[in-house]
Amino acid sequence: MGRVSKAQAQEKRQEVVATASRMFRERGTAVSIADLMKAVGLSHGAFYKQFASKDDLVDKAIAHAFEDPATHSPMAPEEHAEEHEAARRTLIEQYLSIWHRDHAEDGCPVSGFATDLGRDPDQAARSQQVYIKGVRNRAARLATGDDDGVVQLCTMVGALVLARATRGNPISEELLQAARTALTENGSGRPTRS
Repeated sequence: MGRVSKAQAQEKRQEVVATASRMFRERGTAVSIADLMKAVGLSHGAFYKQFASKDDLVDKAIAHAFEDPATHSPMAPEEHAEEHEAARRTLIEQYLSIWHRDHAEDGCPVSGFATDLGRDPDQAARSQQVYIKGVRNRAARLATGDDDGVVQLCTMVGALVLARATRGNPISEELLQAARTALTENGSGRPTRS
């Protein structure tokens, strides 16, 4: 077999990072290097030609997950209030959907990596700036008036994590619906008081 060009090696490296990002969000960062490389179609030994360590890959996978500007960037300056409200409601509906609950691998990195970063202080310290920027940007997309969106984001992430943990039981969908209702029924992100 011939040698791999630099371009091919870079393409495979990006494939490993993208696959790791999806697998880590779905199954956690405890996914083995062997399983990851098998999913990409490479040998376990090929990993160490591309990455210094698994921690290095986890850092890159987290950064990769936050790279999608359409879903993880703050509101564009030219976005008007009406457009922002429509985008905010769409974000809430999609975030708190059954599809998002069931597809963590393609879902939000805020919820997808929160548990692992909470368990591993060293990983959290290395990835903290990327993660914090992602959290702030997601909250900014939810902001309304004098509300910076942080409470709304906490509600969404908490509801999604609880819904994933209770999948298969009716309470899972109840949690998603309760959070959607609380965040959208009066347009402010705050529940209407009776």
